Amino acid sequence: MRIISGELGGRRFDPPSKMPFTRPTTDVAKEGLFNIIANNLDISSLKTLDLFGGTGSISYELASRGAKDLTIVEKDPFMHDFIKRTASKLELKNFKVIRSDVFRFIEQCHEQFDFIFAGPPYALSNIDDLPRLVFERQLLKEKGWFVLEHTPRNDYKIFPFYKTQRNYGTTVFSIFIQSAAAP
Repeated sequence: MRIISGELGGRRFDPPSKMPFTRPTTDVAKEGLFNIIANNLDISSLKTLDLFGGTGSISYELASRGAKDLTIVEKDPFMHDFIKRTASKLELKNFKVIRSDVFRFIEQCHEQFDFIFAGPPYALSNIDDLPRLVFERQLLKEKGWFVLEHTPRNDYKIFPFYKTQRNYGTTVFSIFIQSAAAP
């Protein structure tokens, strides 16, 4: 795998060949997503949260493009250790890796973020709870973005904070934005 752009653009990292429950975001989908993010947000000012960290790819890309405060949540101990080792090799600063179940983390989190990305396993039975929980727990700052990666079978267009989606074959990114009028 590689980091697409930014200070670390072109750097490669080799995820383990057997990754339990991990499905890395393809380069094409990741590049499309980051084009949207870069055209709408100042990445260097973002406090980010990466739920279901997997290989850490999304957060490495955010760090490479200047994000200064990054948190990744990954439950699997093997992948958690992989992310920590890779972040160390890339010499990433302000990069916090938390080993936890995502739903437990959300329930206990008292921080707010400018940008939250969730790339859960597509077979996750309660994937539809994620947008609701992020907004109920008020994890986003005003005008903050929540991006949920999912398959075309999930549809979030009726969710109150839903703004748009981008489709890259079997990968769909639904984008939700925290409005000032939210409770």
